[in-house]
Amino acid sequence: MATQLKNLSDFSHTTVPNGNPYKIAIAVAEWNAEITGSLYNGAFQTLIKHGVAENNILSVAVAGSFELTSAADILLKKHADLDAVICLGCVIQGDTKHFDFICDAVAQGITNVSIKHSKPVIFGVLTTNDQQQAIDRAGGKHGNKGDEAAITALKMAELAATI
Repeated sequence: MATQLKNLSDFSHTTVPNGNPYKIAIAVAEWNAEITGSLYNGAFQTLIKHGVAENNILSVAVAGSFELTSAADILLKKHADLDAVICLGCVIQGDTKHFDFICDAVAQGITNVSIKHSKPVIFGVLTTNDQQQAIDRAGGKHGNKGDEAAITALKMAELAATI
């Protein structure tokens, strides 16, 4: 089904683990704050809903999406007891190649941090063509990518704990 026809935050088809045993960090970019704030609220509320204790959620803000990689690395170095890090940001296509460089760097950086620390680091970064697409994916008609990132963190934390 095409994205424009569905809510991407529908998890009725899958089992979501109980988050009670997990400690999860959320790094959120301040750039495009209206969007990233909504992503953050979605992720935070989803973690709470699925049993993560509020005192087991560590939240940090960074300037922009590019800084999410560094934040995840710092968090995992300073807090070895973290089970996962969720990275939330929003990069909207502009008139220059800046969009491509930032999106590629963030995606690769998040992957590298995850591999380096052998911990789940979740890519919750919107990479949209325009502001409306970002709104639609940050609590709008296509759900909330923050919710999706939180569910992914819980699933990956469970995987890491059981293997």
